[in-house]
Amino acid sequence: MSDKVAVFDTTLRDGEQAAGTRLGSRDKLTLARQLARLKVDIIEAGYPASSPDDFAAVERISQEIEGPTVCALSRAVASDIEACGRALAHAKRPRIHTGIGTSDIHMLGKFRDEKYGTTLAEKKVKILAMAVEAVKLAKSFVEDVQFYAEDAGRSDPSYLFEVLAAVIEAGATVVNIPDTTGYTVPEQYGALIRSIREKVPNIARATISVHCHNDLGLAVSNALAGIHNGARQIEGTINGVGERAGNAALEEVVMALRTRRDYYKVHTGVDAREFSRTSRMVSDMLGMLVAPNKAVVGANAFSHSSGIHVDGFLKDRETYEIMRPEDVGFAESRVVLTARTGRAGLRDRLKKLGYELSKEELDLTYQRFLVVADKKQEVFDEDLMAILHDELHPVPAACQIEYLQIYSGTSSIPTATVRLRINEEVKQGAAIGNGPVDAVYRAISAVTGSSANLVRYDIRAVTSGTEAMGEVTVQLEQNGRRVLGRGASTDVIEASAKAYVDGLNRLASLG
Repeated sequence: MSDKVAVFDTTLRDGEQAAGTRLGSRDKLTLARQLARLKVDIIEAGYPASSPDDFAAVERISQEIEGPTVCALSRAVASDIEACGRALAHAKRPRIHTGIGTSDIHMLGKFRDEKYGTTLAEKKVKILAMAVEAVKLAKSFVEDVQFYAEDAGRSDPSYLFEVLAAVIEAGATVVNIPDTTGYTVPEQYGALIRSIREKVPNIARATISVHCHNDLGLAVSNALAGIHNGARQIEGTINGVGERAGNAALEEVVMALRTRRDYYKVHTGVDAREFSRTSRMVSDMLGMLVAPNKAVVGANAFSHSSGIHVDGFLKDRETYEIMRPEDVGFAESRVVLTARTGRAGLRDRLKKLGYELSKEELDLTYQRFLVVADKKQEVFDEDLMAILHDELHPVPAACQIEYLQIYSGTSSIPTATVRLRINEEVKQGAAIGNGPVDAVYRAISAVTGSSANLVRYDIRAVTSGTEAMGEVTVQLEQNGRRVLGRGASTDVIEASAKAYVDGLNRLASLG
């Protein structure tokens, strides 16, 4: 058996069947170009008989995409197959994918009309004949014909084997064994693939393909079990999108085969470095967000947060990573700074920002970092810069804020109460103002007895989101001298107060 597994991408066909999604022909062509860069072996471009737009998409992809085989889907219906033949007329490497349901459930449900037979036995004879006729007709248009036995996972094995042998004899080059409803479990699905290899007499003339759905969350596991038992084509979609709970996620299957080649002993020709870019494109075009904890391409796939993990990762990447982020298109692994990160992670991030801190400076910064981290989900580089400015470049703190209370609203007069420690003496006072910041500044001026003039006030969010760090810069003037005061906090009123007090301390330090 070959140790190469062909990768069959059906994002443009089965993936687009996800509820609430739609890809136009232009979007399909754009994604097809990216899939070609990803170096998948086969692109299932669509179902030409379903609509004029889908026909146009398959036709255009056939004309413009080089490299991968371009495949079109059909039912075991002559008009469908003929539409595929016309749409693929200019493809350099065309394939028609035709098939029919082979489970008792499908035959008794979808083919209940008496023209298919009145008993299950009669229906089985008719379905078998339709499958053979479909393959023969497809063969008149293209050399490469793939047959799908829909709902193979719930089909009677002996009948499935009979159908597969017949379509291979009719010219099928690939036989697809879909777990259409995601019903099987890995041991069962793997055994089915193994039994096909053992009991279909002419199976050596065709490639076995696995197509697994994710209704029980087992699509990737089932696909891997199929490969382990002899399948040499994997079908799936980027991000696992598709009908109901979706398909096997190609990025997960490919990286599992690559990471555990010691176990599976097979490889693909995929350029995995394109996975991240392809994932983002599919997510954007289908409007389906990728969960942060999604394997391989999720935002957190190469992110480390807890102190133990961060420390181990920084000492040796392989302690907590079995893949390299660069291998799937990410720039690098990421240490996410949270209250759980620990000193090692903070020290490493500060070093990358250009700050070499002494133990005392690191301890001081870490304590302030914990205060900020307790208020936010993540502490960003800009947050650290603001913290460092406050902690590492202080002026003599003759005046410190001990307490700050604001009362404000659309129907109330803004009122601020402050308690300050000034040269070890505690003083407090209150004031009203035109707004909460003005009230705070008036209260601080009243308590300190300052006559400083506020020349400028600036505020900016140094990070994004509702939990953003706010940095306030004020310019104070007194007796012809001007100073800048800065303050940072997730509370903009607190940041404003700290900036004003910092400015007053700077004025006092000038003498």
